Amino acid sequence: MDGPAAGASVRTLERGLAVLAALAARRTATLTVLARDVNLSASTVSRLLDTLVHQGFAEGGEGGTYRVGPRAAQVGSAYDAHDALLAAAGPVMRLLVDDLNESANLAALRGGGAVYVAQVEGRQLVRMFTQLGAAAPLHASGVGKALLAWRDDPAVTALLGTDPFPAFTPHSLTTLDTYRAELAHVRAQGYALDDQERELGVRCVAAPIRDAAGAVVAALSVSAPTSRLTGDEVPRFVVRVTQAAQDISRALGWTAPG
Repeated sequence: MDGPAAGASVRTLERGLAVLAALAARRTATLTVLARDVNLSASTVSRLLDTLVHQGFAEGGEGGTYRVGPRAAQVGSAYDAHDALLAAAGPVMRLLVDDLNESANLAALRGGGAVYVAQVEGRQLVRMFTQLGAAAPLHASGVGKALLAWRDDPAVTALLGTDPFPAFTPHSLTTLDTYRAELAHVRAQGYALDDQERELGVRCVAAPIRDAAGAVVAALSVSAPTSRLTGDEVPRFVVRVTQAAQDISRALGWTAPG
C-alpha cells in the first residue's frame, strides 16, 4: 500500500499511539480529557479508543473513564525483559571473552528464529563475527539447540517446520527425528555443541539462559575456528560458557535447583 491511503494509515497510527501515551501518562482519563491532551476532536479520539479497546491496548472503565489495557502492559514488559537481559549479559560476556579470547554471542528466539541480540568480539586476528539482528538456523546452530531443547515437541515442530532441513555442511542435522535426539542430548548435558554444522571449520558451544521462572529466554555462545576450539579444548569452553550462562540467569532472578 502506498500513496494517500498509506499516509492516512500512518497518521491514524500516530494518533492512536499519541492517545495511548496520553492515557499511560494519566493512568485513567475520560474521552474529553484525552481529546484535549492530544489536541484532537472527541469523535476522532472516540474512534481511536474503540480500536485500542478492541485490540486490548485500552480498557473502558466505569463513569466513561479509560485506562491502559493488558496488551500494552505485555508490550512494555517485553521491552523491560529484553533490556534486563542485555544489562545482565553485558558484563558477564566481557569477562568470558577476556578469559577465552574468543567472540561471545547472545541470541533470543524472535519471530521463529534464533536472532543475535548482543556480541562481544574476541581479540584474535581471525575471529568470528556475527551481525546483530541476524538469525541463525535453529537446526544448525548451538544457540538454536539451546533455545529449543527445553521446549516441548509441538513447539519444536512448529518452529522448525517440515523436514528435511537445509544441509549447510555434511554435519548438518536434516531430519526432525535426528534433531529431537540431539535436543534430548542437549538437555541431558546442559549445553549445546555446533560441530561444523553451519560452517565447516567452525565450532560453537552454547548454553541456555533462564529467567526468574526458569524458562529459557536466551542462549549464550562462544564460536571459534576448529583450529583453536579443538576437541580437546571443548570441555574447557563448556565449563566457562555454562558458568557464564548461569551467572546471567542468576542476575535475572533464576535460582538453580538443589
